[in-house]
Amino acid sequence: MRVSELMTTNVRLANPNETVQQAARMMASIDAGVLPVGENDRLVGMITDRDIAIKAVAQGKGPNAKVREVMTTDVKYCFDDQDVEEVTRNMADLQVRRLPVVNHDKRLVGILSLGDIALSREGIGTAEALRGISQPGGSHSQTA
Repeated sequence: MRVSELMTTNVRLANPNETVQQAARMMASIDAGVLPVGENDRLVGMITDRDIAIKAVAQGKGPNAKVREVMTTDVKYCFDDQDVEEVTRNMADLQVRRLPVVNHDKRLVGILSLGDIALSREGIGTAEALRGISQPGGSHSQTA
């Protein structure tokens, strides 16, 4: 099964010049914990509710701090025509629960979450991915 068959296609983008409060409000309105960040038609980062809590609030930054100050700029992604099983293994290795999905022109076309995979018939690899994602540490650890 290909990523394009499972991904969420209705993805909202944050702008790096928006405030973290605006990003948080957008997350609340779409019931999501992550937003891709785009600038000039390119994916330049990701911001999560955890980024807002740890990199903004815990560091004393107010609601007017810019998204670019707290977003993750080392964006990991997958392609829309990749095999879901391969991507699930990559998610475990990278310790991420969601990946932006791009086409081969590197344009954002969706987002793939562990939940999307779990709800599909391909969900058999979800437990393995969750084990890898849940290991302490990794590149997204807030204490690293």
